[in-house]
Amino acid sequence: MSTTAIPELGYMLLAVGLILIVASVTGYVLKRKFSPDGGNDAIENLNARIRAWWAMVALLGIAFLAGKTGVVVLFALLSFAALREFATLTNTTRADHRVLLAAFFVVLPVQYYLVWAERYGIYSIFIPVYAFLFLPILAVLRGNVDDFLVRIAETQWGLMICVFCASHVPALLSLDIPGYDGRNILLIVFLIFVVQMSDVLQYVWGKLLGRHRIAPRLSPSKTVEGFVGGVASATLIGALLSWMTPFSMLEAGLLAFAIALMGFFGGLVMSAIKRDRGVKDWGHLIEGHGGFIDRLDSVVFAAPIFFHLVRFWWSTS
Repeated sequence: MSTTAIPELGYMLLAVGLILIVASVTGYVLKRKFSPDGGNDAIENLNARIRAWWAMVALLGIAFLAGKTGVVVLFALLSFAALREFATLTNTTRADHRVLLAAFFVVLPVQYYLVWAERYGIYSIFIPVYAFLFLPILAVLRGNVDDFLVRIAETQWGLMICVFCASHVPALLSLDIPGYDGRNILLIVFLIFVVQMSDVLQYVWGKLLGRHRIAPRLSPSKTVEGFVGGVASATLIGALLSWMTPFSMLEAGLLAFAIALMGFFGGLVMSAIKRDRGVKDWGHLIEGHGGFIDRLDSVVFAAPIFFHLVRFWWSTS
C-alpha cells in the first residue's frame, strides 16, 4: 500500500506533518522567549508532547504504509504495552502468573491473529466469551481464593480494554464496503484523527471558556464548556472529512459525534481507575503523554462502537 494507491492517505499524512511543523516552530519560539532555561513547566510539557506526537505519527505512518499486516502488528504491540501497564496496577499475586502468561502470550496473539485472518465470527466473541470463561478456571486451579473475584475481574477488564477493544481498530480493515475497496485504512485515520482532535479541542475550549467542572474528582481539567466545544468541533471536523470516507457529510458528522462522545466517557472511566489506584498516569514511556493507555483510552472506547456502526450500516461482510 502506498500514498499513490490511496492519495487521501498521503494528503492526511502531509496535513498532519504540516500541523506538527507549525507546532514545533511555535514551541521553539515559546521556549526561546519564555523558557530559555527550561523553567516554564507548561512550555516544556508542550514541547515534550510535540516530540512525542512526532514519534507516534511516524510509527502510525509507517504502519499505514505497510498495509494490513503492519497495522495489525503495530496495534498488537500497543495492546501488549497497554496490558502490561494495566497489569502493574492490579492486585495480582504469584498465583495469577499462569493467568497473566495466558493473557499476554495466548489470548492477545490469538485475538490479533483472528483479526488479521478476518474471522469476525470468532474474534468478536473470543475474549468476552472464551477467555472470560477459561481464565477463571486456570486461576482457580492454583487454589488461592484470596480476593479471587477482584483479581480475575481486573485481568478480564484489562483484556477487554487493552486487547479486545483496541483490536477493533485494525479490524476496520476487514470490512467489505461497496465502492470502497482497498481504502479501509482511511477509516482508521478518520477514527484516530477525530478522537485526538476531540481530546485536543476539549482541552483548548476548556482553557478558553471552562468554568464548570464535569467530574472534579476524576479529571479536574474537564469542563462542561470544554466537553461541548470539543465534541461539537470534532463533529464538524468529522463532517468535513467525509471526502475520505464512504459516508455522506451528515453521516460522517454523526459518526464523529459518536466517536467523540465515547472517547470522552472512555477517558473518564480510565481516569476513575487511575484515581482508584492513586496514580496520575498509567506509565511514563511516552514523554509528555504518560503511558500507552493514556494515549489509547479514548480510542479503545470509541473503536468498537465505530466498527459495529460501520459494519451494520455500510459493510456487506
